[in-house]
Amino acid sequence: MAKVAEPPRLLRRAEAEFLSMMKTILTALAPSSNSTGGSGAYPGWGALAWYALFRLCVAFGLLLVFVPSPTALWRTDAPYSLSVRVSLIYALLVLLATLGQSLKWPSKEQQIQISVFLDIVAFTLLLHDSGSARTALGLLLAIAVAAGALLMQGRLALLFASFATLGVLTQQVVAEFYFHSAVGSFTQAGLLGFTYFTVAMLAHVLYRRIQETEQLAARRQVDIDDLSELNEFIIQSMGTGVLVVDRQQQLRLMNGAAVQLLGLPLTASGARLQDVAPGLSEWLNAQRGNAADQNEPGSVTVHERELKPTCRPLGDGVGTLIFLRDNRELAREAQQIKLASLGRLTASIAHNIRNPLSAVSHAGQLLVESPALRTEDRRLLDIIRRNSKRIDETIESVLQLSRRKATPKRIELVAWLREYCTELREAQALSEERLRLVVPESALHVNMDPRHLHQIMSNLCDNALKHAGNAHEQVRIEIRARPEPFRGFPLIEVADNGPGIDPATAGEIFNPFFSTSPSGTGLGLYIAKELSETNGAELEYIESERPGTCFRLCFAP
Repeated sequence: MAKVAEPPRLLRRAEAEFLSMMKTILTALAPSSNSTGGSGAYPGWGALAWYALFRLCVAFGLLLVFVPSPTALWRTDAPYSLSVRVSLIYALLVLLATLGQSLKWPSKEQQIQISVFLDIVAFTLLLHDSGSARTALGLLLAIAVAAGALLMQGRLALLFASFATLGVLTQQVVAEFYFHSAVGSFTQAGLLGFTYFTVAMLAHVLYRRIQETEQLAARRQVDIDDLSELNEFIIQSMGTGVLVVDRQQQLRLMNGAAVQLLGLPLTASGARLQDVAPGLSEWLNAQRGNAADQNEPGSVTVHERELKPTCRPLGDGVGTLIFLRDNRELAREAQQIKLASLGRLTASIAHNIRNPLSAVSHAGQLLVESPALRTEDRRLLDIIRRNSKRIDETIESVLQLSRRKATPKRIELVAWLREYCTELREAQALSEERLRLVVPESALHVNMDPRHLHQIMSNLCDNALKHAGNAHEQVRIEIRARPEPFRGFPLIEVADNGPGIDPATAGEIFNPFFSTSPSGTGLGLYIAKELSETNGAELEYIESERPGTCFRLCFAP
């Protein structure tokens, strides 16, 4: 009997030495508490939770296999095999490891290393107790090696495989030389070791591939997010209104231009189109009755604003994309294109006309000095001189359109207007009663090109001098400067006591070459408006209850 009891004592001694060696290696490999290795360089706690669940399932399965019944564990006279003791200890350690993961202590790197080495030791002891390397327990070692390689991002994979192989060979040596077991062979143990190294290398390669795929996906996600933000920025920055409505005509998306054109609050998303813009809703219903790829030309009036809508269906009728354009903006763009071409042509013509016109004017002046000139001829020369001067004024106005580059400067508006009115009174022989200036006591500052501001005011005042007054009353001009009531931006108003502008022609006064006077060029107000827009200001005609004409120049902030 003594000879039979000797091998278990040797086996327990080998187990103790092996566990001591594992403890020494883990102590050497584990980083210090100050290391940052476990703070984010390894898989997250979610991945470790799945790994812990797998180990709990394995521990529960081993208990079912090696423990015959729970009541047998409480019998004091029951002989416990090595497999039972290892299964119980392994289950207890897995529970402790799971508790440590819930507490997030120790670090993730240490938990992975301890878990993998514990699995290798436990499965090796179970493999030894089974008496053969041919059992399925050898596959559990391969799973432990693969799990460690993946969780450690491919690092220490060969170390895990080396310890697993060493464990299999050790149990085969013990079984062969101490127990003289004829089951199993070194060839089978070597094949298992080769399998562990193969699994470790494949897991390392697999992790690298997964890591590269994740990095590529992350870069693609960043690109997609950037493109999404860029598209959102472009849509919100568009001057064209963009609306997306569903089948029930509920607003799902709208950009800033659509909010401004329709006069909607920013919280209008989700409202029905019929409630916020009935005219646009009726137009959309009419479009749905037409062909899918056609849009009836027309316009829609929303809050006294004339809009030109177009629409496109989305998908299989899931919604509709609506584009809104302001008809005034469209007309302005069309006029700008037309005037740009006309400006280049007229500038070229003006330069070619000025030289022969100068020669005609000079020849007329020389003829006037002739003593033998008859009275009838002098009258004809006077007609030539007057019309030559009118043509020269038109040419000068046309040339001014090509010199619209602004050089803004900070101007104190009140002082500038006082100086300008003084100059205008002297040039036109106007009294303070006929040219009245109304300005606030506080200073008003604007950013504008002084030359352009002088040209705008001269055009407005010249227009007032030509058209204001009547046979019973002299010309009276009033220049007012004040802050705008709502936004506080400075503005100038030039009002006169003339007959005013006919409402039928009020929309044409800023068009080039439009004039109600036979002697006018029709470019004064047009040039004033163009120069205003060049400096970011806005010139408009104001209808007033009082008789006369009033123009308002609103400056940019």
